[in-house]
Amino acid sequence: MVKTVSSAPGSAEQGELTVSDLLAFKIKGGELTDNQINFLARAITDRTMDDCQLGALLMCIKLKGMTDQETVALTRAMRDSGFRVSLTEEEVHAALADVGCCIMGQTTDIVPADRRMYATRGVTSTVFSLPLIVSSIVSKKAAESVKALVMDVKYGRGAFSKTREEGEQLAQALVNVTKGLGMKVCALLTAMDVPIGTTIGNALEVREALDCLRGRGPPDLHQLVTHLGGELLAMSGVTASVNEGHEAVVRVLSDGSARATFSAMLQKQGVSVEVAESLCGDEPDYHHLPAATHCTPLLATTAGVVVDMDAMVVARVSLALGTGRTRIDDPINYAAGIILLKVVGERVEAGEAWAELHHDAPLSKMILTTAQTAITINPDTDVFKKPSLITARFA
Repeated sequence: MVKTVSSAPGSAEQGELTVSDLLAFKIKGGELTDNQINFLARAITDRTMDDCQLGALLMCIKLKGMTDQETVALTRAMRDSGFRVSLTEEEVHAALADVGCCIMGQTTDIVPADRRMYATRGVTSTVFSLPLIVSSIVSKKAAESVKALVMDVKYGRGAFSKTREEGEQLAQALVNVTKGLGMKVCALLTAMDVPIGTTIGNALEVREALDCLRGRGPPDLHQLVTHLGGELLAMSGVTASVNEGHEAVVRVLSDGSARATFSAMLQKQGVSVEVAESLCGDEPDYHHLPAATHCTPLLATTAGVVVDMDAMVVARVSLALGTGRTRIDDPINYAAGIILLKVVGERVEAGEAWAELHHDAPLSKMILTTAQTAITINPDTDVFKKPSLITARFA
């Protein structure tokens, strides 16, 4: 049976909350309020509660128990203690009003028909139906009542559409349907035969995205971000032209304002101030992100210029490292992945590392052999600039 006392410490209810006061209150059998439990959960998350205090809190709960109301409050606080994409409509409006942006996942209230249809497509061999693909994508955007939509439609070895023709058909269909629903729309057709950027894997790609927010990202990723953003700014009437929009995106990436907004969005969606400011500071600090225990270099077997790198082979190697799922119940290793030290157009010497595999489990010979098949090196080619990824525009 849970024992309670009738009143909480004055400093915990009326003044500034302290971990020590709440621990003392709980060890006497006190019942914590929702606000106090939320405070404790934040203190655990942002590490203002040290390890000794955390151990004491856990022991208090074990020895003194919790009421159902306390347990519900603790569960809710734990649910909300990290970055959340399951936002209510009110939370979305609040984030947009306070920060200007948010990231959210599909909820049961957003196009519920699509959720059921999407789940059924795999077992009915209808995954590759163009109308179903387009309706699934556009319906969710339309449900959000957006006025303007910019889409990045990829084609190539690492994309859903394998040929440029397939990509063009998808892009045109997306534009036609979106226009039919009364929205402004633009689609950029972009090539994905080779990897975009220099990282593959969850935490590694987060690092690269944050580098891009510092204006230091890989040139191809920077190009995509600034051109897609420029299109959206022009379409929304924020800038008079796409070129002005492009320049505006370049400017906010360079002056730190985009990074500051991203930090504010993280905090609005549950990330602690300490973690958000660490990730988004002027200098990179990624110690809060998961890191793999091993890093194995892939060495070039010959000298020359990298003339090709198969995006699909790289993706399969990354998957084998644990970055994704082959079955629905597979765990995801958020630390694993690949860092490309050389990209298409650059020279590599024999014995020089062209990539790093970040992994926790031992590497099989098959993974290492497969990874080496991704790269093509030509000893007789001069260094060249990687071609633009943007190959067409549909509007």
